[in-house]
Amino acid sequence: MYKVTIGMEIHAELKTRSKMFCASKNDPDEERPNVNICPVCLSHPGTLPVINKEAVTHVLRVGAAIGATLANYTEFDRKSYFYPDLPKGYQISQFEFPLVSGGSLAGIEITRIHLEEDTASSLHDEISGETLVDFNRAGVPLMELVTDPVIHSAEQASAFARELQLLLRYLGASEANMEKGQMRVEANISVSKTDTLGTKVEVKNLNSFRSMERAVSYEIGRQTELLQNGGVVLQETRGWNDGKQVTFAQRIKEGSADYRYFPDPDLPSLRILELRGHSLQALTEALPELPVARRARYLAIGIKTEDAELFVRDQQLGTFFEAVIAHSRGNTILTLLAANYLANDLISLLRGKEGAPMQIPISPQNFFKLMELANTGKLSSRSTKDILAEMVQADADPADIAKKRNLFQSNVDLAPIVEKVISEQTAVVAEYRSGKTASIEFLLGQCMKAMRGTGNPALLKDELKKQLQVSE
Repeated sequence: MYKVTIGMEIHAELKTRSKMFCASKNDPDEERPNVNICPVCLSHPGTLPVINKEAVTHVLRVGAAIGATLANYTEFDRKSYFYPDLPKGYQISQFEFPLVSGGSLAGIEITRIHLEEDTASSLHDEISGETLVDFNRAGVPLMELVTDPVIHSAEQASAFARELQLLLRYLGASEANMEKGQMRVEANISVSKTDTLGTKVEVKNLNSFRSMERAVSYEIGRQTELLQNGGVVLQETRGWNDGKQVTFAQRIKEGSADYRYFPDPDLPSLRILELRGHSLQALTEALPELPVARRARYLAIGIKTEDAELFVRDQQLGTFFEAVIAHSRGNTILTLLAANYLANDLISLLRGKEGAPMQIPISPQNFFKLMELANTGKLSSRSTKDILAEMVQADADPADIAKKRNLFQSNVDLAPIVEKVISEQTAVVAEYRSGKTASIEFLLGQCMKAMRGTGNPALLKDELKKQLQVSE
């Protein structure tokens, strides 16, 4: 039996107005090449970098959110390597004194979080065979998080990466959009027959959670098969071919000595506690409600696990839900009713709108009014769904829609209506009396049809049972 050990390295581009060491705009949506550039991020001779305070704050807030130790003293280092997308021939990063140490997220212990600058983008033209470089991304602030080697499956690795993405979005630190390259995942995987770690293989630049899971699963299988056949696992960096669903060798893995780290002489060291508002206490007190806390609160109310997860992960839907339940003033019944209609009926209606993005065209106040009408029995379940569908097309007061379409449940005497249905449906009545109790649902449907959907299903069912028993 082989033991799998995985450590994660995750880079996330931070959401700041300017780049890490210069005033050039940080705009991940810019499509024109080489627009957001300046002599500093192009590394012209004589230019000097200046530390972006906003980026430092983002990383420290992430550290506070995961219960980590924040550095008092930190400095930036030069990490030397030579690629065409690295204009200086080195990257400004952190080595010995990271901003954040320790902490945990989703049950996974964190080694460190440090801050560095991103590289430029290399664009390969398959037709001409040329490689062009776009420096818009060069110098964008980049957070790197490194976990302890305590992950043991592809699924666990994916769950951790998803939770980190969610945390970064809640904190406003990064959009962490993997498709845009704003979050890049690397997995260090080793397989061993003993508790001693095996040879580490790094799989780089996985651009989706699905690709990450498949790449890690493949690499576990590849290393296991290699060892079973008496082979040796090389310490190397591998890429992932999504088309072939295999990893492939890229280069021999570098060690820290290969990068020749040394403190950057152009940047001052920082003493974090001297920055106003950057103590652990101040940062912690300023944090928003985090995903883990919101998830726990929803579950404590009684919301179903899958619905709670939906409201936590879809921030737009979660924000709408929070606005709705604010009207309930702690009424658990109305909160649970709203959760059910949101997670099932409203989601289905929104996803069914052709070509429409996930936007909610209903005001929280009108949605809550609809829940009140449903909860007080003034609307049947069917009428509630119909009104909700109409509100998605054009937001309006649900009471006005119900009145206009005559959907309020009728308070007329139900006995004659039930008696008429029983007299007309003799075969179904016989089935019910012979033990097929589910037949009452058909009779209920006939009663609702007779009342054009305005009957109260619960009251109608009670009247059906009453008359069926009496007439036996």
